[in-house]
Amino acid sequence: MSNRRKFLQTSVLGSAALITGKHLAAEPAGGNGIVDQPVVISTWDFGKTANVAAWEVLEKKGRAVDAVEAGVRVPEADPKNQTIGYGGMPDRDGFVTLDACIMDEFYNCGSVMALQHITHAVSVARLVMEKTPHVVLVGDGALQFALANGFKKENLLTPESERAWKEWLKEAKYEPEMNIENRLYDKDKDPMPGGPDNHDTIGMIAMDTKGNMGGACTTSGMAFKMHGRVGDSPIIGAGLYVDNEVGAATSTGVGEEVIRIVGSHLVVELMRQGYAPEIACKEAVKRIVKRSPGKAKAIQVGFLALNKKGQFGAYALQKGFTYSVRNKKEDKVYSASSFF
Repeated sequence: MSNRRKFLQTSVLGSAALITGKHLAAEPAGGNGIVDQPVVISTWDFGKTANVAAWEVLEKKGRAVDAVEAGVRVPEADPKNQTIGYGGMPDRDGFVTLDACIMDEFYNCGSVMALQHITHAVSVARLVMEKTPHVVLVGDGALQFALANGFKKENLLTPESERAWKEWLKEAKYEPEMNIENRLYDKDKDPMPGGPDNHDTIGMIAMDTKGNMGGACTTSGMAFKMHGRVGDSPIIGAGLYVDNEVGAATSTGVGEEVIRIVGSHLVVELMRQGYAPEIACKEAVKRIVKRSPGKAKAIQVGFLALNKKGQFGAYALQKGFTYSVRNKKEDKVYSASSFF
């Protein structure tokens, strides 16, 4: 009996080691250890600037949800960033429509979709979470709610974005692109200022000094999209998901493909099973490829994740996806690995 018990114990430990080796291997540089709290991570290189505002909240022992709201408000107010908030690219009819969501450590969440005339869509989403029994408000209803809560109506279409839209109208090809880095860019002809550095959605995830997590995601969506189109960014479970027991994930890229696999929720559930953040993101990307291999070669999707140990990681379909990290040890931009 004693020998049998020892055999069973050895077998269980051996199996656990195999699982751990499979799921937790291949963490990216900077993400392979337990990071001191707090930590904030965000999509793209411009996330580094957004992380500064989030870090100011975190280092004062503020809540993660407060940090991510403060962080993504930075690019929302930046007219040079033409994929988020003020100055965002319009749809094909010339309207700037914004999508955003936010989620806290208690599974509370709020979202706005197709919101016009309000720069800080993420803050409206926060009020949806805190002041209503709903999760999502859309279009005119979202605008009415924002104005009733003190937000001021603004013209979000800047001269630069309007010029780009009018240039696009000359041919009016409905080929909205989420990641400019995936095509050839001519700085003298391209109507979209910023070139390869002008990306799309910002998704941000943070863990505060208490070990609690929060996330936010905000975007103006695909340039020259159909009026009323909504991508994954404001959809809880697709563009963002936070589970305070496990971790959090966010996404960027062609939202339709992320929605089809409920991408961010998938990444979190994989981390629940023991997958390291990067590996979980990779598995989600592989699912997109398996579902539609031909389409996957022509688009970009990236996932970014943070677990409760403070480990982080990302993975994308194509090369070019970057993400920014800020904690007590570093303030750095990483390049994510990719399938292609």
